[in-house]
Amino acid sequence: MNLGKRSIFLALAALVMALAAPLPGADRKAAGSPATPKSVPAKPKPASKPPRAIPLEPVKPVKPIKPASLARDPYLGAIVVDAADGRVLFEERADEKGYPASVLKLMLLLVALEQIDAGKLSLQDDVTVSASAVTREGADLQLKEGEVFKVEDMMYAVMIHSANDVATALAEKLGGSLAGYLEIINRRAQELGMVNSRFVSANGLGPAVPGDPYDVTTPRDLSLLCREIVKHPGALRFTSTQEKMFSPAGGARKIKMETHNYILDTVKGCDGLKTGFIRAAGYCIAGTAQRKGRRVIAVLLGAPSEKARNKTVARLIDQGFATL
Repeated sequence: MNLGKRSIFLALAALVMALAAPLPGADRKAAGSPATPKSVPAKPKPASKPPRAIPLEPVKPVKPIKPASLARDPYLGAIVVDAADGRVLFEERADEKGYPASVLKLMLLLVALEQIDAGKLSLQDDVTVSASAVTREGADLQLKEGEVFKVEDMMYAVMIHSANDVATALAEKLGGSLAGYLEIINRRAQELGMVNSRFVSANGLGPAVPGDPYDVTTPRDLSLLCREIVKHPGALRFTSTQEKMFSPAGGARKIKMETHNYILDTVKGCDGLKTGFIRAAGYCIAGTAQRKGRRVIAVLLGAPSEKARNKTVARLIDQGFATL
Protein backbone atom coordinates (compact mmCIF):
# COMPACT_ATOMS: atom_id res chain seq x y z
CA MET A 1 0.00 0.00 0.00
CA ASN A 2 1.44 3.37 -0.98
CA LEU A 3 1.68 6.19 1.50
CA GLY A 4 -1.42 7.95 0.30
CA LYS A 5 -3.70 5.00 0.55
CA ARG A 6 -2.24 4.10 3.97
CA SER A 7 -2.95 7.55 5.33
CA ILE A 8 -6.54 7.41 4.13
CA PHE A 9 -6.99 3.95 5.72
CA LEU A 10 -5.63 5.10 9.10
CA ALA A 11 -7.87 8.13 9.05
CA LEU A 12 -10.96 6.02 8.38
CA ALA A 13 -9.98 3.56 11.16
CA ALA A 14 -9.58 6.38 13.70
CA LEU A 15 -13.03 7.75 12.75
CA VAL A 16 -14.66 4.33 13.22
CA MET A 17 -13.04 3.92 16.66
CA ALA A 18 -14.14 7.40 17.71
CA LEU A 19 -17.74 6.66 16.75
CA ALA A 20 -17.68 3.36 18.65
CA ALA A 21 -16.33 4.88 21.93
CA PRO A 22 -18.96 5.13 24.84
CA LEU A 23 -20.34 8.50 25.70
CA PRO A 24 -19.29 10.10 29.10
CA GLY A 25 -21.21 8.47 31.98
CA ALA A 26 -22.13 5.47 29.89
CA ASP A 27 -19.97 3.28 32.12
CA ARG A 28 -21.94 4.32 35.16
CA LYS A 29 -25.22 3.51 33.43
CA ALA A 30 -23.86 0.16 32.46
CA ALA A 31 -22.90 -0.46 36.10
CA GLY A 32 -26.49 0.03 37.16
CA SER A 33 -26.51 3.66 38.30
CA PRO A 34 -29.98 5.06 37.84
CA ALA A 35 -30.54 7.74 35.35
CA THR A 36 -31.78 11.04 36.54
CA PRO A 37 -35.55 10.70 36.47
CA LYS A 38 -37.67 13.16 34.64
CA SER A 39 -39.93 15.35 36.78
CA VAL A 40 -43.29 13.59 36.79
CA PRO A 41 -46.17 14.86 39.00
CA ALA A 42 -46.94 12.36 41.79
CA LYS A 43 -50.27 10.60 41.63
CA PRO A 44 -52.45 11.22 44.69
CA LYS A 45 -52.65 8.21 47.00
CA PRO A 46 -56.11 6.79 47.46
CA ALA A 47 -57.66 7.66 50.84
CA SER A 48 -56.94 4.85 53.33
CA LYS A 49 -59.93 3.07 54.81
CA PRO A 50 -60.29 3.43 58.61
CA PRO A 51 -59.42 0.22 60.47
CA ARG A 52 -62.42 -1.93 61.24
CA ALA A 53 -63.50 -1.50 64.87
CA ILE A 54 -63.27 -4.71 66.88
CA PRO A 55 -66.03 -4.85 69.50
CA LEU A 56 -64.69 -5.21 73.05
CA GLU A 57 -66.27 -7.51 75.56
CA PRO A 58 -67.85 -5.62 78.47
CA VAL A 59 -65.69 -5.54 81.57
CA LYS A 60 -67.35 -7.48 84.34
CA PRO A 61 -66.98 -5.99 87.85
CA VAL A 62 -64.86 -8.08 90.16
CA LYS A 63 -66.89 -9.16 93.17
CA PRO A 64 -65.07 -9.37 96.50
CA ILE A 65 -64.53 -12.89 97.74
CA LYS A 66 -66.88 -13.59 100.62
CA PRO A 67 -66.16 -16.18 103.27
CA ALA A 68 -68.26 -19.30 103.24
CA SER A 69 -71.08 -19.30 105.79
CA LEU A 70 -71.36 -21.90 108.55
CA ALA A 71 -75.15 -21.52 108.57
CA ARG A 72 -77.29 -24.62 108.17
CA ASP A 73 -80.98 -25.29 108.11
CA PRO A 74 -82.38 -25.03 110.75
CA TYR A 75 -79.10 -24.19 112.57
CA LEU A 76 -75.47 -25.16 113.03
CA GLY A 77 -76.10 -26.22 116.63
CA ALA A 78 -78.43 -25.51 119.53
CA ILE A 79 -78.94 -26.17 123.24
CA VAL A 80 -81.60 -25.41 125.86
CA VAL A 81 -80.75 -25.49 129.58
CA ASP A 82 -82.38 -24.85 132.93
CA ALA A 83 -80.76 -21.64 134.18
CA ALA A 84 -80.94 -22.78 137.81
CA ASP A 85 -78.83 -25.93 137.59
CA GLY A 86 -77.61 -26.14 134.00
CA ARG A 87 -79.60 -29.28 133.27
CA VAL A 88 -79.78 -29.84 129.52
CA LEU A 89 -83.38 -29.80 128.30
CA PHE A 90 -82.56 -30.15 124.63
CA GLU A 91 -79.42 -30.28 122.51
CA GLU A 92 -78.46 -30.90 118.90
CA ARG A 93 -74.86 -30.49 117.78
CA ALA A 94 -74.30 -28.42 120.93
CA ASP A 95 -70.52 -28.84 120.69
CA GLU A 96 -70.29 -27.78 117.04
CA LYS A 97 -67.80 -24.93 116.74
CA GLY A 98 -69.12 -21.74 115.17
CA TYR A 99 -68.73 -17.99 115.22
CA PRO A 100 -70.73 -16.10 117.87
CA ALA A 101 -70.94 -12.78 115.96
CA SER A 102 -72.39 -10.10 118.28
CA VAL A 103 -73.53 -12.66 120.85
CA LEU A 104 -69.89 -12.34 121.95
CA LYS A 105 -70.78 -8.93 123.41
CA LEU A 106 -72.32 -10.81 126.35
CA MET A 107 -68.71 -11.16 127.54
CA LEU A 108 -68.54 -7.36 127.81
CA LEU A 109 -71.67 -7.36 129.93
CA LEU A 110 -70.35 -10.07 132.26
CA VAL A 111 -66.91 -8.51 132.77
CA ALA A 112 -68.43 -5.05 133.38
CA LEU A 113 -70.89 -6.43 135.95
CA GLU A 114 -68.15 -8.39 137.72
CA GLN A 115 -65.86 -5.36 137.90
CA ILE A 116 -68.72 -3.27 139.29
CA ASP A 117 -69.44 -5.93 141.93
CA ALA A 118 -65.73 -5.98 142.83
CA GLY A 119 -65.62 -2.17 143.20
CA LYS A 120 -63.18 -1.76 140.30
CA LEU A 121 -65.72 0.03 138.12
CA SER A 122 -68.73 2.29 138.50
CA LEU A 123 -71.69 2.77 136.18
CA GLN A 124 -70.94 6.50 136.30
CA ASP A 125 -67.27 6.21 135.34
CA ASP A 126 -66.30 8.12 132.20
CA VAL A 127 -65.09 6.38 129.07
CA THR A 128 -63.12 8.48 126.57
CA VAL A 129 -63.29 7.24 122.99
CA SER A 130 -59.88 6.45 121.50
CA ALA A 131 -58.93 6.67 117.82
CA SER A 132 -58.76 2.87 117.62
CA ALA A 133 -62.38 2.56 118.80
CA VAL A 134 -63.79 4.69 115.99
CA THR A 135 -65.24 2.44 113.29
CA ARG A 136 -67.96 2.37 110.65
CA GLU A 137 -68.27 -1.40 110.45
CA GLY A 138 -71.66 -2.96 110.96
CA ALA A 139 -73.86 -1.42 113.63
CA ASP A 140 -72.25 1.63 115.19
CA LEU A 141 -73.15 4.90 116.91
CA GLN A 142 -70.68 7.05 114.96
CA LEU A 143 -68.42 7.71 117.93
CA LYS A 144 -65.83 10.46 117.55
CA GLU A 145 -62.36 10.40 119.05
CA GLY A 146 -62.28 12.27 122.36
CA GLU A 147 -66.01 11.99 123.11
CA VAL A 148 -66.84 10.96 126.67
CA PHE A 149 -69.60 8.57 127.74
CA LYS A 150 -70.70 6.93 130.97
CA VAL A 151 -70.10 3.21 131.47
CA GLU A 152 -73.82 2.68 132.02
CA ASP A 153 -74.74 4.34 128.70
CA MET A 154 -72.18 2.23 126.89
CA MET A 155 -73.53 -0.98 128.40
CA TYR A 156 -76.99 -0.10 127.11
CA ALA A 157 -75.55 0.76 123.68
CA VAL A 158 -73.78 -2.59 123.44
CA MET A 159 -76.83 -4.62 124.48
CA ILE A 160 -79.59 -2.66 122.72
CA HIS A 161 -77.96 -1.37 119.54
CA SER A 162 -75.07 -3.86 119.41
CA ALA A 163 -72.79 -0.91 118.60
CA ASN A 164 -69.38 -2.16 117.48
CA ASP A 165 -67.52 1.09 118.10
CA VAL A 166 -68.98 1.31 121.62
CA ALA A 167 -67.98 -2.32 122.27
CA THR A 168 -64.34 -1.57 121.45
CA ALA A 169 -64.29 1.62 123.55
CA LEU A 170 -65.84 -0.16 126.55
CA ALA A 171 -63.46 -3.12 126.15
CA GLU A 172 -60.48 -0.76 126.29
CA LYS A 173 -61.90 0.69 129.50
CA LEU A 174 -62.40 -2.73 131.10
CA GLY A 175 -59.01 -4.14 130.13
CA GLY A 176 -56.84 -1.03 129.98
CA SER A 177 -56.39 -1.87 126.29
CA LEU A 178 -58.02 -4.17 123.79
CA ALA A 179 -55.25 -6.72 124.30
CA GLY A 180 -55.77 -6.55 128.06
CA TYR A 181 -59.51 -7.09 127.64
CA LEU A 182 -59.01 -10.12 125.38
CA GLU A 183 -56.74 -11.64 127.99
CA ILE A 184 -59.46 -11.15 130.63
CA ILE A 185 -62.28 -12.72 128.63
CA ASN A 186 -60.28 -15.71 127.43
CA ARG A 187 -59.18 -16.44 131.00
CA ARG A 188 -62.74 -15.97 132.27
CA ALA A 189 -64.09 -18.30 129.57
CA GLN A 190 -61.75 -21.07 130.71
CA GLU A 191 -62.79 -20.51 134.34
CA LEU A 192 -66.44 -20.97 133.30
CA GLY A 193 -65.61 -24.24 131.52
CA MET A 194 -65.91 -22.80 128.00
CA VAL A 195 -63.18 -25.14 126.78
CA ASN A 196 -64.04 -24.86 123.07
CA SER A 197 -64.01 -21.06 122.94
CA ARG A 198 -61.33 -18.64 121.81
CA PHE A 199 -61.96 -14.92 121.43
CA VAL A 200 -59.96 -12.43 119.36
CA SER A 201 -62.25 -9.37 119.31
CA ALA A 202 -64.58 -7.34 121.48
CA ASN A 203 -67.44 -7.19 118.97
CA GLY A 204 -67.49 -10.49 117.05
CA LEU A 205 -67.28 -8.82 113.63
CA GLY A 206 -64.77 -11.29 112.25
CA PRO A 207 -61.27 -10.57 110.97
CA ALA A 208 -60.51 -7.38 109.04
CA VAL A 209 -57.70 -9.21 107.22
CA PRO A 210 -58.64 -12.36 105.25
CA GLY A 211 -57.03 -15.40 106.79
CA ASP A 212 -56.95 -14.02 110.32
CA PRO A 213 -58.87 -16.04 112.94
CA TYR A 214 -62.50 -15.65 113.92
CA ASP A 215 -63.93 -15.70 117.42
CA VAL A 216 -64.89 -19.34 118.02
CA THR A 217 -67.33 -20.90 120.47
CA THR A 218 -70.10 -23.51 120.75
CA PRO A 219 -73.75 -23.44 121.83
CA ARG A 220 -72.84 -25.35 125.00
CA ASP A 221 -70.06 -22.90 125.90
CA LEU A 222 -72.34 -19.91 125.38
CA SER A 223 -74.99 -21.46 127.62
CA LEU A 224 -72.40 -21.47 130.44
CA LEU A 225 -71.75 -17.76 129.84
CA CYS A 226 -75.48 -17.00 129.85
CA ARG A 227 -76.06 -18.88 133.10
CA GLU A 228 -73.33 -16.78 134.74
CA ILE A 229 -74.83 -13.53 133.44
CA VAL A 230 -78.35 -14.16 134.76
CA LYS A 231 -76.90 -14.63 138.25
CA HIS A 232 -76.40 -10.84 138.29
CA PRO A 233 -79.72 -9.14 139.14
CA GLY A 234 -78.82 -6.00 137.18
CA ALA A 235 -77.94 -7.77 133.95
CA LEU A 236 -81.43 -8.21 132.58
CA ARG A 237 -82.33 -4.54 132.68
CA PHE A 238 -79.69 -4.00 129.97
CA THR A 239 -80.78 -6.98 127.85
CA SER A 240 -84.55 -6.39 128.13
CA THR A 241 -84.61 -2.66 127.26
CA GLN A 242 -85.90 -2.19 123.73
CA GLU A 243 -85.12 1.46 123.04
CA LYS A 244 -83.17 4.28 124.65
CA MET A 245 -81.51 7.59 123.75
CA PHE A 246 -77.73 7.71 123.54
CA SER A 247 -75.60 10.84 123.72
CA PRO A 248 -72.09 11.81 124.85
CA ALA A 249 -71.62 13.40 128.26
CA GLY A 250 -72.43 17.09 127.94
CA GLY A 251 -73.00 16.76 124.20
CA ALA A 252 -75.95 17.86 122.09
CA ARG A 253 -75.82 14.87 119.74
CA LYS A 254 -78.53 12.29 120.47
CA ILE A 255 -79.18 8.93 118.83
CA LYS A 256 -82.23 6.76 119.35
CA MET A 257 -81.20 3.15 119.91
CA GLU A 258 -83.56 0.26 119.11
CA THR A 259 -83.08 -3.40 119.96
CA HIS A 260 -82.24 -6.08 117.42
CA ASN A 261 -83.73 -8.76 119.68
CA TYR A 262 -87.28 -9.05 118.37
CA ILE A 263 -88.23 -12.08 120.49
CA LEU A 264 -88.50 -9.69 123.44
CA ASP A 265 -91.95 -8.84 122.06
CA THR A 266 -93.02 -12.27 120.87
CA VAL A 267 -91.84 -14.82 123.44
CA LYS A 268 -93.67 -14.91 126.77
CA GLY A 269 -91.42 -13.92 129.69
CA CYS A 270 -88.45 -13.11 127.42
CA ASP A 271 -86.00 -10.59 128.87
CA GLY A 272 -82.78 -11.19 126.88
CA LEU A 273 -80.18 -11.86 125.95
CA LYS A 274 -78.38 -11.05 122.66
CA THR A 275 -78.57 -11.56 118.90
CA GLY A 276 -75.75 -11.64 116.37
CA PHE A 277 -75.07 -11.90 112.67
CA ILE A 278 -72.16 -11.89 110.27
CA ARG A 279 -72.26 -13.69 106.94
CA ALA A 280 -69.64 -16.25 107.93
CA ALA A 281 -71.53 -17.14 111.12
CA GLY A 282 -75.14 -17.04 110.01
CA TYR A 283 -77.82 -15.80 112.41
CA CYS A 284 -77.15 -16.45 116.09
CA ILE A 285 -78.96 -15.83 119.37
CA ALA A 286 -78.82 -16.43 123.09
CA GLY A 287 -82.36 -16.10 124.41
CA THR A 288 -83.83 -16.42 127.87
CA ALA A 289 -87.26 -16.25 129.44
CA GLN A 290 -88.75 -16.64 132.90
CA ARG A 291 -92.14 -18.17 133.64
CA LYS A 292 -93.61 -19.04 137.04
CA GLY A 293 -90.28 -18.56 138.75
CA ARG A 294 -88.37 -20.87 136.37
CA ARG A 295 -85.84 -19.66 133.79
CA VAL A 296 -84.81 -21.28 130.53
CA ILE A 297 -81.82 -20.35 128.35
CA ALA A 298 -81.68 -21.28 124.66
CA VAL A 299 -78.61 -20.78 122.45
CA LEU A 300 -78.63 -21.19 118.71
CA LEU A 301 -75.74 -20.70 116.26
CA GLY A 302 -75.76 -20.59 112.48
CA ALA A 303 -79.40 -20.22 111.42
CA PRO A 304 -79.94 -19.42 107.71
CA SER A 305 -82.07 -16.30 108.21
CA GLU A 306 -83.25 -13.88 110.87
CA LYS A 307 -86.83 -15.08 110.56
CA ALA A 308 -85.82 -18.73 110.89
CA ARG A 309 -83.60 -17.95 113.89
CA ASN A 310 -86.33 -16.09 115.78
CA LYS A 311 -88.97 -18.69 115.03
CA THR A 312 -86.71 -21.58 116.01
CA VAL A 313 -85.45 -20.09 119.28
CA ALA A 314 -89.03 -19.26 120.31
CA ARG A 315 -89.97 -22.90 119.73
CA LEU A 316 -86.91 -24.12 121.68
CA ILE A 317 -87.73 -21.89 124.67
CA ASP A 318 -91.33 -23.16 124.71
CA GLN A 319 -90.04 -26.72 124.41
CA GLY A 320 -87.69 -26.10 127.32
CA PHE A 321 -90.49 -24.96 129.59
CA ALA A 322 -92.61 -27.92 128.51
CA THR A 323 -89.76 -30.22 129.52
CA LEU A 324 -89.45 -28.51 132.91
